[in-house]
Amino acid sequence: MDTTQNDKLVLALPKGRILEEVMPIVRRAGIEPEADFDNPKSRKLAFSTNHANIDIIRVRSFDVATFVAFGAAHLGIAGADVLMEFDNPEIYAPVDLKIGYCRMSVAESKELGDEDDPSTWSHVRVATKYPEITKKHFASRGVQAECIKLNGAMELAPLLGLSKRIVDLVSTGATLKANGLVEVEVIAEITSRLAVNRTAWKTRPDEIGHWIERFREAVDAKAS
Repeated sequence: MDTTQNDKLVLALPKGRILEEVMPIVRRAGIEPEADFDNPKSRKLAFSTNHANIDIIRVRSFDVATFVAFGAAHLGIAGADVLMEFDNPEIYAPVDLKIGYCRMSVAESKELGDEDDPSTWSHVRVATKYPEITKKHFASRGVQAECIKLNGAMELAPLLGLSKRIVDLVSTGATLKANGLVEVEVIAEITSRLAVNRTAWKTRPDEIGHWIERFREAVDAKAS
């Protein structure tokens, strides 16, 4: 069901560690969820806020893009990795929230990395949570990529012979190092973004535009 015509705006927020970085920005933008939102024992997924016309839903990061793209949420916060992988024209990402800094990288075993030259690759097998981004990246270099989809524990793939290489998000690099892997190529720098449903923005430009500006101001306030 397309809910872009409903009276209330819906803001989709990601579960997990990024939520801790997101909430100060959400609150600086003037949106305060109901008390139960901060209860770690709560199993609720939908919450009212201090604005009668705004609700918050809390979902998995990849699902934020789905809810926004299909109009079930008018606004959402998702990493650039999610938006790049989803690549839906209904999603517009007008504000870089400048949180969740990491990079999407190609990694392989240290032994292989010591003598490997990525410029010579013609075909690679890669384990990744991001097959679309991975295929596009390698195709742009004329490299055929065979992608094995994994949702976690990517670092095990080279150790167990599933693939020689992985594409994953890297922050400090500690997990790679602990598993004998090294970065050999950076695909993209990643931050979290405010995402907007394009149809909702066209049909409710004043409301959506207002909140885009409030989030921009909240990001600028943090920077200053």
